[in-house]
Amino acid sequence: MNFIEELKWRDMIHDISPGTEEELARSMTSAYIGYDPTSDSLHIGNLASIMMLVHFQKAGHKPFALVGGATGMIGDPSGKSEERNLLDETVLRYNQSCIQKQLEKFLDFSCEPNAAEMVNNYDWTKDFSFLHFLRDVGKHITVNYMIAKDSVKNRMNSGSGISFTEFSYQLVQGYDFCWLFEHKNVRLQMGGSDQWGNIVTGTELIRRKLGGEAYAITCPLITKADGGKFGKTESGNIWLDPKKTSPYKFYQFWLNTSDEDAAQYIKKFTLFTREQVDSLYMEHQQAPHLRILQKALAKDITIRVHSVDEYNSAVEASDILFGKGTNESLQKLSEEILLSVFEGVPQCDISLNDLKTGLGIIDFLSHKTGIFSSNGEARRMLKEGGVQVNRQKAFEDLQLNEASLLNNKYILVQKGKKNYYLVIAK
Repeated sequence: MNFIEELKWRDMIHDISPGTEEELARSMTSAYIGYDPTSDSLHIGNLASIMMLVHFQKAGHKPFALVGGATGMIGDPSGKSEERNLLDETVLRYNQSCIQKQLEKFLDFSCEPNAAEMVNNYDWTKDFSFLHFLRDVGKHITVNYMIAKDSVKNRMNSGSGISFTEFSYQLVQGYDFCWLFEHKNVRLQMGGSDQWGNIVTGTELIRRKLGGEAYAITCPLITKADGGKFGKTESGNIWLDPKKTSPYKFYQFWLNTSDEDAAQYIKKFTLFTREQVDSLYMEHQQAPHLRILQKALAKDITIRVHSVDEYNSAVEASDILFGKGTNESLQKLSEEILLSVFEGVPQCDISLNDLKTGLGIIDFLSHKTGIFSSNGEARRMLKEGGVQVNRQKAFEDLQLNEASLLNNKYILVQKGKKNYYLVIAK
């Protein structure tokens, strides 16, 4: 597979330096992408760059994932209006180990000769003195060159200014590229389009300091058709860590994308071939209401980031929310997924002791939970078949007890077609 051609049809090239294609055609090439270690998880905003490394390795080249243990202590000013909080080495090392585990789901770290490698720039900067940095790095790049970068100009004009710490960031990142070029034979750096200025500082430093030729590729920043920020929801980032974003919420994010967004995401974030993508496009256009693109996208990414089992659980949970699930499928949901599915629905408490002695459905629905305002209203809705308890139609003679609890704690009540209530036994 031709790496550049693969990125082109997937619309994943924003900028590419002259000579890059020729370099890749000559022999196996090593390339790296840097990742911010200020969190213990990557998020879906990192997926585009991860997929660049995936395609790079599939094309027979060697990918490096750099965790910025040193640069994470400084903070990249690109796209930011304020300086970030700085983290200590212990936290950064822990975050690095978490990030590697996530990357292992995408990259092969054992397939020689092009096995993926993870490096941490703290390892080659921790003993690098300030005087040596000025002498060996700073003298090669002029201040005029540095302040011409958009990331620096934007911060200088923002009103809050830019600290020397963040101003020096591009030199530190440039030195990373220089070190990897010299010690790991890395000749290409890739990243998002907002990183172009930092990346070419590295190629310039390699040219001036080592007399070498290095290359750069950036991909477009992912956008949403409605102008919103990709990967952000009302509750924040969509993380790859299931503890931060449940597999159900992760699946729902992709399932709920617009047709226009799904059309670009399915090229950028899946491993489907061009033929498979074209076929899915055609199927989707013939029956948009079936959301074929969204379902294929959500399935592929959820399985690769989480697992087949987590994907199946997410689908079952979605079916329950939209009225297709059964009592059996509801019983299988973990407490975490159950709470994710019914996040935001009204909740009410009930005494566990009431359930131990048995509780009639009408008393349960009116006096104990207040789901209905009176016994008469509850009885009328039950006769009309408009009440479900744990996804089963409820009748007037239903008795609730401890066996009625989901996860030994919850009872799900559905009133009419769309009104859910989560009753919590305490």
